[in-house]
Amino acid sequence: MTTADEESRHRYEILDGLRGVAALLVIWYHVFEAFATSPVDQRFNHGYLAVDFFFVLSGFVIGHAYDGRWKRGMTPGRFILRRIIRLQPMVIIGVLLGVISFIIQGCERWDGIAVSTAAVILSFIFGLFMLPALPGTMPEVRGNGEMFPLNGPSWSLFFEYIGSIGYALWLHRLSRRGLAIFTILSGIALAVWTLADMSGSYHTGFGWSAGDYGFVGGFLRLSFSFSAGLLMARGFKPLSIGSYGFALCSVLIIILLAMPYISADGDKSIANACYEIICTLALFPVIVYLGASTPNGSGISDKACRFLGSISYPVYIIHYPMMYLFYAYIWSHHLTFAQTWPIALAICLAAILLARLLLKYYDLPLRHHLSKTL
Repeated sequence: MTTADEESRHRYEILDGLRGVAALLVIWYHVFEAFATSPVDQRFNHGYLAVDFFFVLSGFVIGHAYDGRWKRGMTPGRFILRRIIRLQPMVIIGVLLGVISFIIQGCERWDGIAVSTAAVILSFIFGLFMLPALPGTMPEVRGNGEMFPLNGPSWSLFFEYIGSIGYALWLHRLSRRGLAIFTILSGIALAVWTLADMSGSYHTGFGWSAGDYGFVGGFLRLSFSFSAGLLMARGFKPLSIGSYGFALCSVLIIILLAMPYISADGDKSIANACYEIICTLALFPVIVYLGASTPNGSGISDKACRFLGSISYPVYIIHYPMMYLFYAYIWSHHLTFAQTWPIALAICLAAILLARLLLKYYDLPLRHHLSKTL
């Protein structure tokens, strides 16, 4: 077995665990979304930055696993097929759960207007094939501008696919210098876009909607973070940080994502944009590098990383349909977090349990079958 083959088989279990930590934080960010009136007063404020962290992770892991395979017969078509097999089974489940959630809510937009069966079916088809719905069009059934209104988080998978296609067709061909230049330019563009307040609240929460420059902002988030991960994977030399990397990186992620909106007067502030730029351009790549430098451990830490890694993607892609029902219940009864935190906790635990069951009895068997067949 060649050295490249051995490296491609190494699994960064610490990074898997960190992905799981970030995925669980996303759930709690969405829980507190029910009680926020704007991006400024969201209490668990920066949970959406987990997507940027996911993109860095994805770039690093894909670069580590595949950069050495292109000269040994890997083709763009085969690579994309692998990504479809990896991602699409749970995308389908997420859309199915989204349809069920929407039907339970009565097939109504958030403003109470009834939605036709034809619109729901069209939105379902769009979701299955990862086709974004434009604001105000028939498939955009919830009326709040989501690219994927039956399962909002699918927007990040849409950009994940774009990143995979870009890697297969172009990025893997770039020299390390060329990739570094592209990463730097992408980072500058993302910083300018954020500082220019293109979001309206001095944050980088772009991508979930195709309207109001959302698609451009989402692409900038992807292009920097994904290419930064690829760049780190090339010539990666681990640091000597001992066996506490998982705990250290987990604490850093929790602090960064739970940070309140950065403002001196409670209004939107460019200081918040600066904070998010620092997180995205510097701190997340550093955390991924530290995590990758941590040797795989044993005992409780190792088991925790394996469990968190196994549920990270399923729990991320299936939890939001539960959130739709949670939001509808909270808003219709005018409830506070203090009154509903047991429900929020139950949703989190239910999402973990459902993710685990789907992984074991649906996702893994189906992916194994497809990989063996195709």
